[in-house]
Amino acid sequence: MIVRPRPGFLRLFFIMRGSVVPRILPQILGFGVYGALVVLAVRALELDLGNAGPAPFALLGVALSIYLGFRNNAAYDRWWEARKLWGQLVFDIRNLARASTGLIGDRVELRGLLMEAIAFCHFLRGLLRRVDATTEARAFIGEEVESAAKLANPPDAMVRRMGERAAALYKAGALDIMGYRILDERLSEIAAAQAGCERIMGTPLPFAYTLLLQRTAYIFCLLLPFGLASTAGWATPLFTALIAYTFFGLDALSEELEDPFGTEANDLALDGLCRVCEISVFEALGEPPPKMIPAEKFYFS
Repeated sequence: MIVRPRPGFLRLFFIMRGSVVPRILPQILGFGVYGALVVLAVRALELDLGNAGPAPFALLGVALSIYLGFRNNAAYDRWWEARKLWGQLVFDIRNLARASTGLIGDRVELRGLLMEAIAFCHFLRGLLRRVDATTEARAFIGEEVESAAKLANPPDAMVRRMGERAAALYKAGALDIMGYRILDERLSEIAAAQAGCERIMGTPLPFAYTLLLQRTAYIFCLLLPFGLASTAGWATPLFTALIAYTFFGLDALSEELEDPFGTEANDLALDGLCRVCEISVFEALGEPPPKMIPAEKFYFS
């Protein structure tokens, strides 16, 4: 995630970190050169392209812009819902830490439960990003991480383990029925946040819809120079490149936001959110918390 102050007017045009320009630069340059070749061919061959001008492209461009805006909104909704789910998860981890410190008198059991909660956060981050989070989780639950890492859903295994720990405390008389119910409700909320994240990860936007927009954008940019060549002249490559930047930029940004759990510049800072949970848990235990992960060139991972 990019977090930085609004740049000044001059720097605005040179910022690449967090921009989609590097991804769509081939399309921008390619259509700019293509527009120049079309103008050159029209003038060299003295082609008569009629007098329709850019009017048909204006109508098609408006329709395409509406569809691209709709897709961008749908992708942003996924990104924002994912951020809300992780914000809710931070809230639930803090609630679990607050409730368990007041209900569990055994320091060993209390610490074990909360370390499993932190391991859950890292396992969930690994599941969503499709990376191995075993190393990070081992720092909190030790060698127990191996049995959880072998399962198909390690974060769910951690929730079950926390539930089993709470049930064992209840059976041993260390928790009354109300205390057990409070902890079980906290674990249910944590499991609900995980299920919401898995829903976003496992349900991308319809491919046919994305394909239709990309095809239309390419066709539009391929035909646009023929509509501008007679009226715009040698400014046609510039206008074609700007249109390509707008359409393909929106498409690339939507593609990034569609999967909010990745490691691209505009994805969520899951490492930072896991560290927030660590800080909350260690402070609840009265232990020195780790420091917040600093930004690297305005980028939070």
